[in-house]
Amino acid sequence: MIESYPPSPIRRASKRAYFLPTTAHVYFGKVTGATPDGRKAGFPVSEGISPVQGSDRKGIAAVFGSVSKCDWDKTGGALLNQKLSPDLLEGEENVKKLAQAIRTFFMMGGHHVQFNVVSTELLKEAQKRPKDFQDLMVRVAGYSDYFVNLPKGLQEEIIARTEHERI
Repeated sequence: MIESYPPSPIRRASKRAYFLPTTAHVYFGKVTGATPDGRKAGFPVSEGISPVQGSDRKGIAAVFGSVSKCDWDKTGGALLNQKLSPDLLEGEENVKKLAQAIRTFFMMGGHHVQFNVVSTELLKEAQKRPKDFQDLMVRVAGYSDYFVNLPKGLQEEIIARTEHERI
């Protein structure tokens, strides 16, 4: 559909679909009704090509398999956020598994991925005691920020992301 539009008159630039909403996904969710994937009206939409918060139930490999099917030549970029349980990176074997999953993702045509390695419990604790978590940095949506400095709605969205405990 996008390719059916003529190039822009300025520099004859072609049109592209960008999957980079940064933090607009919280606002877009507030003004969007319920969606077929089970997202309720008013809740944030996905922050890029990441699965809607909590809908990625089959692990990182399944997410990578879905996302790598995109035709990146027809987009202007994308971001994929994944939240990992710190336990997932315990031990050399787990680190090797994750590294191999990331390599495979890019060999399958993946474009971009960024991680938060933090537990849901820790994020909730940071909300309760922000003074004790001033240095807690998280990946938001194309940028990083201190978790306790984020607006409550954005904190809640990050908490709602699936915390992967297996590859």
